[in-house]
Amino acid sequence: MNDEFLKMYHQAETEKILVIDIEATCWKDEIPDGQENEIIEIGICVLDAFTCERLEKKSLIIKSTSIVSEFCTELTTLTQEIVDKGISLKEGCDILQTQYLSKERAWASYGAYDRKLFQRECHDKDITYPFNEEHINIKHRYADSASLKKKVGMAKALRQLDFPLEGIHHRGVDDAWNSANILAWILYQE
Repeated sequence: MNDEFLKMYHQAETEKILVIDIEATCWKDEIPDGQENEIIEIGICVLDAFTCERLEKKSLIIKSTSIVSEFCTELTTLTQEIVDKGISLKEGCDILQTQYLSKERAWASYGAYDRKLFQRECHDKDITYPFNEEHINIKHRYADSASLKKKVGMAKALRQLDFPLEGIHHRGVDDAWNSANILAWILYQE
């Protein structure tokens, strides 16, 4: 391969945006003693920033030390058994960096929760943060693009755009796919 081809390939790869949605351990009421919100799924959707086409989606199930509550299972469909068979957060971060070039690409999530939990958990577990600083907050961008006075959740944004909610709401892989559809709409407007 010649240098010009490699340069064009690299540019095309970095014109893809990673849309991320995480699911975390959660409880209906207060967090029980000895437990914390921990990532149990990293949902990934690759969005071509140029064509606005959703190219790929993937779910990485992440083992947690905190228990998957009954409430969490009702919300996400993820059970303790499924999570126990997952990979470590470090392995998930390695996959993001090696297979999805997360340090080189812009990345997006619907709101700031995913970014903040990733930062906290990577810091607490001494894991290299897998993303660069080029984060797109889809929730904020959608409110601006749709001229809303108040930010709305992902499901409501989909309804406002008359887009179907594809898959299971509160599954990271499906929420990443749906969030990418909203981001594609925003990019198309710009």
